[in-house]
Amino acid sequence: MSVLAPIVQTIGADVLHEVLDAHWRFLARKPGGRRAVLGYVDLSASELDRVNLSEAELTGCVFRDASLNGANLEGAVLYGCDLRDADLRGANLAKADLRGACLVGANLAGANMAGCDLREGRMAVRAADRAARSGASGARAGELTYAVLQGADLSGAQMTGAWATAADFTDANLAGAVLVGAKLARAVLDGADLSGADVFHADLCGASLRGAVITGLNVDDANLEDADLTAVLRGPPGAVDIDDRALEAVVADHERFCETDGREGQPARLAQVDFRILGQLRGRRLSGLMAREAVFFGMDLEGAQLQGADLSGADLRGVNLRGADLRGVKLVGALLNRADLRAAVLDPLVIGEGRALRADLSRACLRHADLRGARARRTRFLQADREFSKMENADLAGAELEV
Repeated sequence: MSVLAPIVQTIGADVLHEVLDAHWRFLARKPGGRRAVLGYVDLSASELDRVNLSEAELTGCVFRDASLNGANLEGAVLYGCDLRDADLRGANLAKADLRGACLVGANLAGANMAGCDLREGRMAVRAADRAARSGASGARAGELTYAVLQGADLSGAQMTGAWATAADFTDANLAGAVLVGAKLARAVLDGADLSGADVFHADLCGASLRGAVITGLNVDDANLEDADLTAVLRGPPGAVDIDDRALEAVVADHERFCETDGREGQPARLAQVDFRILGQLRGRRLSGLMAREAVFFGMDLEGAQLQGADLSGADLRGVNLRGADLRGVKLVGALLNRADLRAAVLDPLVIGEGRALRADLSRACLRHADLRGARARRTRFLQADREFSKMENADLAGAELEV
């Protein structure tokens, strides 16, 4: 796809302010509103943190070295834009048209890029304008080489043929992304979620996928020469037996132990067990469960009772723990990326007069986790990664939080 690119022009700060104000009115459906149309404008090094340009027409704009931290660009047309070295941390680019945009060296850590279009696009440059080229000139269109996309949400993104050599996708969500023919050689995809992604003819030569989720991924379709697949999480096993007993029976026995105050059943110790075969554990009574380094990836545990449970090192990425009773839980080093902990209770668990067990999330990964409305009084978050987590209205009285 090629279009003839006009000469890039500059605009004054007063004009830009007027455009942004009119666009705000347009989005708010107020009088005097007008959609921002800033095609082929040079906004290099501009300070545009948290600007709202959702649905704006920005084809061919130059945002090189610009600061767009937390900007709202949802549904914006950024076709052929030059975004090299731009700061887009935490930006909202959901469903944005980024075809042909150059994102070499851009920082997109924590950005929402769900459903965006990153396919290659081309700009034809006028012969008389070789010195002032527009869009992503001087670099390959649609390129993300050396870009930082740590923790970014790229679920369902269209990345056919995208160039992302040596890009950093650590802990990114690429579930359902279309990566057909994508160039991902030497990319870092450690901990990334590639569930159901299409990697037909994708080049992952020398890429690092340590701890990545590859459920539903046909790795035979991709070039994985010299790729590091250490500890990747594949699809759930067909069956899990514990001492010749089905996992469900063992869990039911533990639940009976909890319900009868130990008169019946027996407590379960299920280290490194993959619970995904059970489908969900919603509302189950699993107090005191010992399941260190177990796998609960993507499961529904809403309202589960896990008081005093030891889930240290467990994989709880994307798990629904909304309203769960996690008093006194041990989640040291656990993976809770994108976990839903809204209204969960992480307060101390009283075990006797003057004695209580505190919930411990030391060294846990809580990137993009949602703890809004949770109770986490005196909870330990020492060295926990809380980047981009949501903790509004959470009760953190007395919690150990590192500044």
